[in-house]
Order: sequence, then structure tokens, then C-alpha cells
Amino acid sequence: MKTFNMKSKVILLLSIICLFSCKESQENNSRVDTLPYYNEATFTPHWFSPGDKRLDNFHKISNFRLTNQEGKIITEKSFEDKIYVADFFFTVCPGICPRMTANMMQLQDEFLEDDDVFLLSHSVTPESDSVPVLKSYAEAKGILSHKWHLVTGMQQEIYKLGRRDYFVEEDLGLSKEEDEFLHTENFVLVDKNRHIRGIYNGLNKTSVKQLITDIHTLKSEK
Repeated sequence: MKTFNMKSKVILLLSIICLFSCKESQENNSRVDTLPYYNEATFTPHWFSPGDKRLDNFHKISNFRLTNQEGKIITEKSFEDKIYVADFFFTVCPGICPRMTANMMQLQDEFLEDDDVFLLSHSVTPESDSVPVLKSYAEAKGILSHKWHLVTGMQQEIYKLGRRDYFVEEDLGLSKEEDEFLHTENFVLVDKNRHIRGIYNGLNKTSVKQLITDIHTLKSEK
């Protein structure tokens, strides 16, 4: 049911984008000229023109301080003037995480030489996903540290980011304890100003292809 709900959201989102933001080109098929902005868990799209003053007070990803697989401190400043894709995983996950990692690997390959695009994966079991564990996982999966950060830190901070900043869980309207296990297949696209510009099913290859297209669109925005 969760997968179905996420697919429905993606289909609805793409329909809205095409309705409001697509135009025909003689050289290409219709494409998206701009992406919407999001500020809460229903992912209702908001449309702003570049430079709109309302964006000054629109939802942004909060400041954070985490540690990556190389033992380096990663903060919001690490992504200053950068586009990035965020997700949440844990290294011993036997279910959805390997598929999510494989799909995130497509993003690493696609934007390997692009210094404007990065990847950020948060461990939801930071007590066991230490820096050495994340380092071993990265080496086993072919994850490149200069492009893709696997981060650990305080569980409370990571869960707060997932639920209150990235809105990654689909159980909308359900009350959860702060330390209740966080598990989601969603990828979140964040722009250079830390605004959320898209959410995607990280298990769905079509959704990941759309994410790649949307990153290129975001790069072209003025």
C-alpha cells in the first residue's frame, strides 16, 4: 500500500508539473522549465518565480552537523551553492536499502564529473553505523567519498531531519514518537538554497530517471 501511495503521488506530481510548467520545443519533447517548491509532508507544490521574495521565508533544510565515512564533519555548508539528493538507509538493511543504493549509484554515475551535484545518505541506525562501518560499506558498494556522503551522528538529529526537514515518511497524519524507527524509500531533491524541489521513489527506476531529468532542469534554472 505504501508503494502504491508513493507511485500515486509521483504520478500526480508529474501531471501537475506538465500542466503548469511544460512547453513544446521543436528540438526536444516537452520538458519542464522549472520545478515546484515544497514545505510540508503532503508535498503540495508551490510555484515561485526566480528571485521571489517569498522564498526568503520558505521552508529550508535546517542546519546540521554529521560525520561521513571518511570521518569528516559534514554540515549544511558542505552543500553551499550545490544541488544534492538526500535519502535515509542503514548498512545491514536486507530489504529496500540495497535497491536504493543501486539506484543512487545511477545518480553517482550520471553526475560523476559534475561538481554542482552531490548525494547525501543518512544512517537511521547511527549507533551501529560508525565511521569504519560506513567506510567499509562505501568501499564494498563503489561509493565515492568526494561525490556521495554516508553520514552518521546523533539519532535525534537524523530523525528530526528526516521527519521535520525532508518529510520523507509517507504515514501522513500518524503521530510518531521521536525515536520511533525511521524507514523510507524516498529520495529528496534539494536545490542550492536548501529548498526541497522534489520527492521520488528510490525503488522505482522510472522515478529515478525522472529525478535525473529534474536535476538537469534544476541546473538550468536562473
